[in-house]
Amino acid sequence: MNYYLFGTMPENIPTPIDSVIENLMSLYPLLSKNLTRSIRSKTNLNPGSLFVLAILMKHEVLSMSEIGCRLSMPKPHVTAHIDKLVAEEMVERLFDPKDRRVVNVRPTPKGIADFRKIKDEISREMRQRIEKLDPTTFRQLHESSLVVKNILSDIMDDGGATLCSKNKE
Repeated sequence: MNYYLFGTMPENIPTPIDSVIENLMSLYPLLSKNLTRSIRSKTNLNPGSLFVLAILMKHEVLSMSEIGCRLSMPKPHVTAHIDKLVAEEMVERLFDPKDRRVVNVRPTPKGIADFRKIKDEISREMRQRIEKLDPTTFRQLHESSLVVKNILSDIMDDGGATLCSKNKE
């Protein structure tokens, strides 16, 4: 175990919960490094812009504030990503007829097609790596990834949906 990650020292023997937290915190850099490398080789969009597009693919139309809330991203960063996606003709801005201060965003047909292509290419690259695993290791990865996904879905705030709706009140 890497005790120096996030400041845990050997003299402070980690509790089981500390170990879980450290393991979970180490997943993001591992996944991010590999995904970022894959993303950069497939598109000129940065990972943040693809995250914005991914959340729009899931929800179809969201306000700028809702995107920022769901991705825990400051509004100026959301605006920069949306500007880039608009320039690439991957999303479009829609003004809310009830309140012109609200700017909604939705993916364009080009954005949907491009996102699916990028996602397929990244999946293909990951598949090549995973297919190299022996059957026992693959089964462990499959079962573990499903368990981690389900547990995190249960303990987290539904991708920010709960937090976002609280912010609106």
